[in-house]
Amino acid sequence: MKKLVSLTLAALLVAAVSTPANACTGIAIDAADGTKILARTIEWKGGNLNSKLIIMPRGMENTALTPEGQNGHKWVNKYGAVGASTVEPVFVTEGVNEKGLNAGIFYFAGVGSLTPYEKKYRKQSVSDGELVRYILTNFATVDETLKGLKKIAIIPIGKPDKDGHYATGHWRISDATGRSVVLEITDKGERHVYENNLRVFTNSPSFPWHQANLNNYIHLSGGETPAKTMGEVNLASYGGGTNLTGLPGDLTPPSRLVRAFFYAQTAPVPADKYAAVTQAFHILNNFDLPIGAEYAPGEKIPDMPSATQWTAVSDVTHPTFYYRTMYNSAIRKIDLTQIDFDTVPYTVAEMDPVKQEKFYELHF
Repeated sequence: MKKLVSLTLAALLVAAVSTPANACTGIAIDAADGTKILARTIEWKGGNLNSKLIIMPRGMENTALTPEGQNGHKWVNKYGAVGASTVEPVFVTEGVNEKGLNAGIFYFAGVGSLTPYEKKYRKQSVSDGELVRYILTNFATVDETLKGLKKIAIIPIGKPDKDGHYATGHWRISDATGRSVVLEITDKGERHVYENNLRVFTNSPSFPWHQANLNNYIHLSGGETPAKTMGEVNLASYGGGTNLTGLPGDLTPPSRLVRAFFYAQTAPVPADKYAAVTQAFHILNNFDLPIGAEYAPGEKIPDMPSATQWTAVSDVTHPTFYYRTMYNSAIRKIDLTQIDFDTVPYTVAEMDPVKQEKFYELHF
């Protein structure tokens, strides 16, 4: 059996304050050949998230974290998985497993609220930052996941706010059938599961609020508004896409969700997995946040090229994990079908093993 290396509680408490990121955008795309894609960005304006590429083998022993240390729920990986972490390797933020189950955590500021940790439930406790890793290594479908999560307590390991609420994320969970659900935990532990019929996802407020908010944009559609005459005035479009005039363009979660919804809904159906993956990255280009836009004039801006630190795409039909980073826009690919999860070691690797310090030069 492979064992997960223990981490100091002090480091993890620091991580718990920072994890997950604060401005993430997710989409889903289906190709004509049956390929199903889940994609997302991850942002954090406060500094480099020190993200790593994580390979999780079958048979690895795990012990979840509690506020007391690494003494929570124990499990052995049933399935192999690949994903990306934030802050610490145990906090896998997005990934896919060998059965095509995808899971990711998105920050849920001001709404997400966990049940405080109770020592008597220590053996059933899994911290919120570890939940994606727990899901990917234990379950094959959305149904299995929802059933299995009823047996554990999802706990905080950070500190509560002044009102006693423990900030957390909400989760997007999807499988190879195309089913996708949202798990939200509010009011100090009340769980809610929603079918993700929108096929997009961001942050706060709650998922039902986002569903209702889309009705405010019923007038939007793809295409160009036809020319017309009003009185003696002839009116015509100066450019394409005028039917989307009024589409919100700011960085807030409600605006990003509306924008993602209309971009995804108006996109043509890609022919195959290659087209679906590239289309996902192209759509998410629109959510690459310039680092300075999140800071007021005069504030110190971290030395990073972007607040969007990486973008990931999971093919749940042919289990594959793709990603690119703020330092390197080249798309990297990890084909899970080519990994022997019985023999591969638990791996924590740099997402950018070779730092790109110059541009590729073309000579003619």
